[in-house]
Amino acid sequence: MTDSRRPAASRTRPVAFRRIRADHQTELAEDYVELIADLLDERGEARGTDIAKRLGVSNATVVKTLRRLQENRLIHQEPYRSVFLTDVGRKMANEGRRRHKIVERLLVALGVKPEIARIDAEGLEHHVSAHTLDAMKRFLKQGVRKT
Repeated sequence: MTDSRRPAASRTRPVAFRRIRADHQTELAEDYVELIADLLDERGEARGTDIAKRLGVSNATVVKTLRRLQENRLIHQEPYRSVFLTDVGRKMANEGRRRHKIVERLLVALGVKPEIARIDAEGLEHHVSAHTLDAMKRFLKQGVRKT
């Protein structure tokens, strides 16, 4: 069967899977830079041990991930010192926070309990397309209509 004769869903599935794989590759970096930004805002410093505690992972995992983030120029750190975001890392953190807030607000508007919406938004924020995020913002601006 030629591609044009296959059902639309089977033609779009590979595109969706490629996007999800790409999203997963950046998800970890986004989570780390958001957390680092939070720690810097709250405490004025972000230490590897604090990151490990907040994420529930080992210090070795954090060291390995921070090394990759530094290679990707998202953070700057020196041995035995705090972690700092580069301008690119700060921009990524701010964008992640913005996306998270929109998704969380939508879930609450749909009737999801705020604490559950906060947790669910953490995963969804990484996978929502710009188009869908714009639709969420428009919906939230209109307000929730009572039926």
